[in-house]
Amino acid sequence: MADSPPQQPPSSGSAGPSGPSGDDTGPDGSGLLLCGARLTDGRTVDVRLGGGRIEAVGTAGSLTASVPRVDLSGHLLLPAPVEPHAHGDTALSADGEGPVSYAGDEVQRRATEASLLQLGHGATSLRSHVRIGDMEGLGSMEAVLQARRSLVGLADLRAVAMPRLLTGLAGADGLAMLRDAVKMGASVVGGCPDLDPDPTGYVEAVLEVAAEHGCPVDLHTDGADPARLGRLAAAAGGLHTGVAVGPLGALARLPAEAARRVVDRLAAAGVTAVCLPQGGCAGVDVRGVAPVRLLRAAGVRVAAGSGALRDVSNPVGRGDPLEAAYLLASQYGMRAEDAYAAVSSSARTALGLPEVRVEAGFPAELLAVRGDRLAGALSLAYSRIVVHRGRVVARTSAVREYCDSAVAVALDLPRQGRAAKYGGGGQA
Repeated sequence: MADSPPQQPPSSGSAGPSGPSGDDTGPDGSGLLLCGARLTDGRTVDVRLGGGRIEAVGTAGSLTASVPRVDLSGHLLLPAPVEPHAHGDTALSADGEGPVSYAGDEVQRRATEASLLQLGHGATSLRSHVRIGDMEGLGSMEAVLQARRSLVGLADLRAVAMPRLLTGLAGADGLAMLRDAVKMGASVVGGCPDLDPDPTGYVEAVLEVAAEHGCPVDLHTDGADPARLGRLAAAAGGLHTGVAVGPLGALARLPAEAARRVVDRLAAAGVTAVCLPQGGCAGVDVRGVAPVRLLRAAGVRVAAGSGALRDVSNPVGRGDPLEAAYLLASQYGMRAEDAYAAVSSSARTALGLPEVRVEAGFPAELLAVRGDRLAGALSLAYSRIVVHRGRVVARTSAVREYCDSAVAVALDLPRQGRAAKYGGGGQA
């Protein structure tokens, strides 16, 4: 079962953000023509969008339509990434003085701003883990759900309910609150079984609630205890709505044979592993990245998320899917195509979202980055144009200039002190 997206409100008729060529893009469903984009197979194409989907893909200059046009010359066009592991309730809280505020308006502001930052990076859908119980009660969940409603048409934000305790007398309130969170609108159930005195009982409680409501499951665990992780895999195998676990940083530190056995059980159960190459997040004790090569070799679907975005767990977190893909490629030896798949197609599957290809009939969830090859885009993808539901919803333009020197002149690099060629080689 996919996370349920919020309903699109009736259009007000106002125009969306301007395309890079200066043309306005219409509201969802009004149509758009992307011109001169390069695909990963080397083709240069035009792409016509309508009704939130890709209507046609043709050679450059072959498509015509009386709709706004966006010039994507010099851009690589990709399926948009998604964010499978965010923490909107704590995001952007590292710089504040004193304890982090969980007042509803503060949480809503942080969750909204964090979602827009990640949308600017290209993530058109996000799954945010939200703590419930303790001092927060259900206040943080209500605030994130309000942020979700305010973002309709810009990005799809889905909430994971994360209770602290679910077993014993102390866990009774948490279990009741978990059910209440789902009734409020949380579309995924999860939490941190490692923090409960009875981790196995915690997992069983989460799976029971998920089965009751037809919800996916997303659990935080280090993976330090292979027997516990194996039991989780065995219990999760019968849940048809999907189970994800992460970040599994301690799994990479297990003896090779023990790690192989538990990874095989995850693969057999169809569990998705969500790794966090940019750093850790709240609720887990071990930093480090899951053994992505071992997981992939065993047939486990591996998705990559961002984790903490400038909170106490990672004060410098960027929340950038392309950085996660870059780290998988540069530090863990994955091909650029596989690394990008971890933040796009694999992450979309983990969230229950439909597949996206730059082909007719697929959802118009797209990211255009300055460059002509995927490896280069992961290296220097600063300029980005984001398309959600068929319209441009975010643009980032980076301009690099060099001082007026002989070497800059010889290489025709963009230089300070002359008319900037922002549409050409000066962008990255």
